[in-house]
Amino acid sequence: MGEDEIVELAEMFRLMSDPTRLRIILACLTKPVAVTEMAQGLGLSASLVSHHLRLLRAARLLQADRQGRQVFYVVGDDHIRSMLTDMVDHVAEEADEPDGA
Repeated sequence: MGEDEIVELAEMFRLMSDPTRLRIILACLTKPVAVTEMAQGLGLSASLVSHHLRLLRAARLLQADRQGRQVFYVVGDDHIRSMLTDMVDHVAEEADEPDGA
């Protein structure tokens, strides 16, 4: 990997390291979600969600699709979806293991 790609990758991980942004990404993992629906589901203001969505779109972690007056966001890249799904499964697997295993 070149230096530019390493910097881009590091920025993606930095964005995903914020719990609020990670919750937003996970909310968009399986289906397109509108900003208002996402804000309500996460207990956040629509303006805060929109701010985070701008960053996530710029990093190509989410894709937007305008339908009329609403914009729906989704993890549109199979690589991102696969990585996050695997990591969610890994965390759940670790939580299921008894102590000392």
